[in-house]
Amino acid sequence: MDIEKAVVAKLNIRGNVFEILVDCEHALKFKRGEDVNLDDVLATNDIFKDIKKGEHASNLAKFFNTEDKKEIAKQIIKKGEIQLTAEYKQKLRDEKKKKIINLIHANAVNPENNLPHPITRIEIAMHDAKVKIDEFKSAEEQIKDVIDKLRPIIPIKYEVREIAVKIPAQYSGKSFSVLKRYGKMLKEEWGNDGSLLVALEIPGGLQMELIDKLNDLTKGSVDVKIMNVR
Repeated sequence: MDIEKAVVAKLNIRGNVFEILVDCEHALKFKRGEDVNLDDVLATNDIFKDIKKGEHASNLAKFFNTEDKKEIAKQIIKKGEIQLTAEYKQKLRDEKKKKIINLIHANAVNPENNLPHPITRIEIAMHDAKVKIDEFKSAEEQIKDVIDKLRPIIPIKYEVREIAVKIPAQYSGKSFSVLKRYGKMLKEEWGNDGSLLVALEIPGGLQMELIDKLNDLTKGSVDVKIMNVR
């Protein structure tokens, strides 16, 4: 890769900073667990304590239990922070804006005629409402705030569902973050056996997507019930 286009990935361990140069997009894919060749991620194999000053890191084995720089780079990417380019941040915002618009088009209606708002109308309303998309939050996390900002601009009714979700103990930990990302937690109970019972408020159109994701995580052992639709 072109080292001039590289960004910094860094990890802080007990006050000690370790930095490497990476390709922004490939590093994010690697961090998410996608199948990416590490050579496509790294701009250089050097490990720095301060890239701007050109200062290399020392005592690597003390902090990483290895001197293998590629293994150390993996840990920095997986556990650390990746500096995003302005171009990539805009790409993330554009992707999330598109998903939010599609969710609104699929799940919201104009209460005056019970028909969906055209995608172009939603885009114009978001512009008029000066909606700001956060590249670090999922579309699901942002959609409620977007709807609230659109209400003064266009008549809009958005279906919301309250669901009860029960997760067996062995899957409760990794399922919890998924539940938080998809909706608003109304109730959260942890059983003595480690199982998780959650009452969740979500956009109606996300119900099947959430159930599919939970079924994958729990190997089909999740229990979901619709409590209310409004």
